[in-house]
Amino acid sequence: MNTLIDSRTEFSGRVALVTGGGSGIGRAIAVRWGAAGGTVAVLGRRGEALAETVALVEQAGGTGIALDSCDVRDHAAVTDTVDALVARTGRLDALVNNAAGNFVVPGEVLSPGGFKAVIDIVLNGTFHCTRAAATHMLAAGSGSILNVIATYAWHGHPGTVHSAAAKAGVVAMSRTLAVEWAARGVRINCIAPGPTETAGAGAALWPTDKARAHVLDSVPAARFAAPEEIAESAAFLLSRRADYVTGEVLVVDGGQWLGKSIYTDPEKDA
Repeated sequence: MNTLIDSRTEFSGRVALVTGGGSGIGRAIAVRWGAAGGTVAVLGRRGEALAETVALVEQAGGTGIALDSCDVRDHAAVTDTVDALVARTGRLDALVNNAAGNFVVPGEVLSPGGFKAVIDIVLNGTFHCTRAAATHMLAAGSGSILNVIATYAWHGHPGTVHSAAAKAGVVAMSRTLAVEWAARGVRINCIAPGPTETAGAGAALWPTDKARAHVLDSVPAARFAAPEEIAESAAFLLSRRADYVTGEVLVVDGGQWLGKSIYTDPEKDA
């Protein structure tokens, strides 16, 4: 393997599919792929937002494709959409499963419908997209899949029982398929971002100034991540630079999950 890979052109001639690509982290990953010369299809349910992402991808030097007629919960629609993309582009080198649904709610009041909705998007949707993409990747003997999760998939967090259960399932699925497909040239990894400055996360997870301050206080790095920072780590895992990495979870959270406070700070309490 040539280790002298130019990150500015490493995705030239390659095709990626990013779900939930209309905003936030998904958009940033799509733009990063395009900035390295690649073609990226973004999938979502808001056509206007996807069009904005495509415009940003093309401004960065890549080629963008908007796919706004597919729900990741519909396995048949996902398969048809992925097959059509490969027929159009001739290949599929990478998949980013970023589509998600989340809201903070105590477990005892979470409705069965609310639990199912998040499971259907995050866990089932990730499987549907992975299976559809892997059909082509396994046939080609190469491919990289990246699943966007969260650290509470293994340490838990009050108010996220639906999302934590779904993302824990994604981790187990990723590691299982990584073992099944490693010898056939297809890698699967996860990335676990910490609090990131996106409109969607802010509205759902820290909607007030007090909530925002509380979240920020939990991050040893003392700041939120920029979506572009998460995208840079994602680009590494998707690239040939990470050819020997599979079944792993890369945490990009400023030390948040490691730095949980148990004892009080005497100076702060004084």
